[in-house]
Amino acid sequence: MKLAADECCDAPLVDALRADGHDVLYVREIAPGTDDDTVLQMAAGQQRILLTEDKDFGELVVRLKLPAYGVVLVRMNPADSAAKLARLRHLLLRHAHRLPGSFVVLDEKKARFRPL
Repeated sequence: MKLAADECCDAPLVDALRADGHDVLYVREIAPGTDDDTVLQMAAGQQRILLTEDKDFGELVVRLKLPAYGVVLVRMNPADSAAKLARLRHLLLRHAHRLPGSFVVLDEKKARFRPL
């Protein structure tokens, strides 16, 4: 799957997703400090699902209705990389077909899907 990882995502998480075979563009590597609007445009322009831990993206795509290909907002303990990776792997394995066109809030127990 084609993903874009926001700068706030952990590098080990990005590395693990790449090792799983996903095509992950990592904002921290290519354009650190890029504003949220530009990150969202870049991900949408390349048809990538945006992975983030930044709630501001919910504001951009839900309330302001900025274009997005798909967004996964990870709402878990930032220090628990292993749990975040396990939940993301589960989401990608079971629900990859639902991610384009959705804003997803992923927590320790569930994934809430909202159409964009």
